[in-house]
Amino acid sequence: MNLNVKSILALLAASALAAPLYAADAQPAVKVDLAKGQAISAQVCSACHTADGSRGVPTNPILQGQHPEYLVKQLTEFKAGKRENAVMSGMSAALSPEDMRNVAAFYASKQAKPGTAKTKDLVVLGEQIYRGGIADRRVPACAGCHSPTGAGLPVQYPRLSGQHAEYTEAQLRGFRDGVRKNNAVMTGVTAKMNDREIKAVADYIAGLR
Repeated sequence: MNLNVKSILALLAASALAAPLYAADAQPAVKVDLAKGQAISAQVCSACHTADGSRGVPTNPILQGQHPEYLVKQLTEFKAGKRENAVMSGMSAALSPEDMRNVAAFYASKQAKPGTAKTKDLVVLGEQIYRGGIADRRVPACAGCHSPTGAGLPVQYPRLSGQHAEYTEAQLRGFRDGVRKNNAVMTGVTAKMNDREIKAVADYIAGLR
């Protein structure tokens, strides 16, 4: 056997050994089970978020139509203690990553119902902040990350349109006051906003569509 043939055979053998490694790196898409997600919603989540994540108590978020990646991230961070909430920490503790993906996909499969703004004298201010920010304090426009319609971007930014104003206001205050600590960007943005501005943009978001 000459040297060239030996070299070729050696390369082929090395390729054969490496092939399983490359195959292992190519992970298949994660499948979700909406039926299991619905069951988790009914058994674990419905008391606070209703059976399908629709417009329940204003202090709790509407989950219908939310990006599943965002919901999984929040559940994971509740479970890990990165986002603090006594109720949600307890609820998420029993959920596996698969459970989180299934229930998040279930809520995401539902079409969110539109909401309405309630405070007429703040709507104009809320729209200005959402679409243009607050220039003199370098507060960026909310639309820059969450889109002009409040649809957000999967993985990165949550859907906001139609969300309860009370819930959104509480979250913005939480970021500003250091109560909610799982998003450094939002902490920086809200640090420059006063109570009236937070209330205005939260109310505007409630009617955004």
